[in-house]
Amino acid sequence: MRKIAVINQKGGSGKTTTVVNLAAYLALAGRSVLLIDMDPQSHASIHLGLEPHAITKSIYDVLIGGTPIADVTISTAVKNLSLVPARIELASAEIELVNTVGREIVLRDAVKKCKQSYDYVLLDCPPSLGLLTLNALTTAREVFIPIQTEFFALEGLTKLFQTIKIVRERINGDIKITGVILTMFDGRKNICNDVAEKVRAHFKEKVFKTKIRDTVRLAEAPSYGKAISEYAPHSHGGEDYRKLTREILRQER
Repeated sequence: MRKIAVINQKGGSGKTTTVVNLAAYLALAGRSVLLIDMDPQSHASIHLGLEPHAITKSIYDVLIGGTPIADVTISTAVKNLSLVPARIELASAEIELVNTVGREIVLRDAVKKCKQSYDYVLLDCPPSLGLLTLNALTTAREVFIPIQTEFFALEGLTKLFQTIKIVRERINGDIKITGVILTMFDGRKNICNDVAEKVRAHFKEKVFKTKIRDTVRLAEAPSYGKAISEYAPHSHGGEDYRKLTREILRQER
C-alpha cells in the first residue's frame, strides 16, 4: 500500500486538483484508492460531488471521536475510488487535539486499524503546517509536492522541508519526497519555463516529466463535482493527469 501525502502550504499550487485527479486516474487504472480529505475547506470532497453540509460523518470524527475510518468512508462516482470526506468543523480539530496524548499519530493509528486494504491512500493536506498536516506526514510514507510554475513557486518550501526532516528524524523514519509535480504550466511564458528549470535543478530526478498545463477545463471540473477524467478526459488537463498517473504507476516497479 502506497501512502502519499500531497502537500504544499502555499495556496494556489494545484494541490487539491492534483490529488483528486490522480486518485481518479489511479482508480481507473484498476488500483483501489482511498482519498482522505484533511483540509477543513473540504475542497477535495466538493470536487468529487459532495455537499459539505450533507456530510454526516467525516475525518473529524476519526481524529476527535475515535470513529473507525471504515465508518466514515463513502464510495464515489469513480469505480475503485473511496473518500473520507471533510467538513468545516475540521478547522477546530487542531485546537482539540492539542491536549491529546500522541496527537501527531492519531490518523496513523486509525489507518493501521482500517480493515479494508487499498493500493493507494492519498492525503489532501491543508495549506498549513499544523497538526492536521503533521498527522498526514506521520501516516504517509511518501510526499508529493505540486509546485505552480510562477515567480513565488519556491517561496516557503524551506519550511516544508524542515518539517518533513523533523518528522523523519523523530516520528516517521520512512517518509521521503518521491515526487514533485509542475502545475499550471504555460510553455508560452518565459517565467514558467524558467521556474521549471529551477525546480528540476533543485529536485533533479524527483520531478515528474509530465507538466500539468494551465487549462480552463481543470478549473471548471470541481463546479460540476467531477474529476477531469469524467468531466473532460480529452482536454489538456485530462491528458496530463493521465500521463502523470502512468509515471506514478511506473514507480511501483
